[in-house]
Amino acid sequence: MTMTQYDTVTLEIAHGICTIQLNRPESLNAMNRQLIEETAMAFDHANDDADVNVIVFTGAGRAFCAGDDRNEHVHPKTHAEARDLVIAIQRVTRAIVGGKKLVVGAINGWAVGGGFEWAINCDFPIWARSAKGFFPEVSLNLFVTGGVTSLLPALVGLNKAREMLFLGERYDAQSLFDMGVAWRVEEDTALMQSAFAVAANLAKLPVLSSRSMKRVLNQTAMTQFEQAMELETEATVEGFMDPKTTRLLTDF
Repeated sequence: MTMTQYDTVTLEIAHGICTIQLNRPESLNAMNRQLIEETAMAFDHANDDADVNVIVFTGAGRAFCAGDDRNEHVHPKTHAEARDLVIAIQRVTRAIVGGKKLVVGAINGWAVGGGFEWAINCDFPIWARSAKGFFPEVSLNLFVTGGVTSLLPALVGLNKAREMLFLGERYDAQSLFDMGVAWRVEEDTALMQSAFAVAANLAKLPVLSSRSMKRVLNQTAMTQFEQAMELETEATVEGFMDPKTTRLLTDF
């Protein structure tokens, strides 16, 4: 077993499975810039490591990821700063969706905004019974990232995607399973055991066929994914630059 400890993320490799765990439990694993960058680094490490066949992605403590850290939010002052931040967030999505290795999500507690996006990015998202997710972005004059403008309609249909993205309603794990966002729901105490069992089965598959299947499925099922990522980046930058966004974030 090998373990790499970043400040905000842990990475552990054993028996062909790499566990990437967001590790800011005191902040519900909310996203600051360091967590965003270290999550991308951890996925790049796992995708490049020949000893890793499958990745398990989870969060420490009471949440998977509670979205943007309001206590450490540094609002971009220029278009360049805003674009740099969004590209950093999207880099994680590219590493999950476009990476070579299959990703099993073990989604515990809250998955909010960008955290919800990362959960949806996983190939096999397993949700704890008590977990919940929602998108607050539109209510904050912002925009989603993570390619979800392509992924969500593919998973739930356009009408349900509109509901989730515009109205920002909160969904429990069973509802997310019923609509096709969660692949499986497990009791909280069985979440990690189930995730590792699935990962172990996936790790036994031939490398060439499993990686090719991930690549081809994603490319054919999400034909507009790259365009969605680019359009999301532009829309999020525009939102960051609107003075109304700063006021809404301050009051949130």
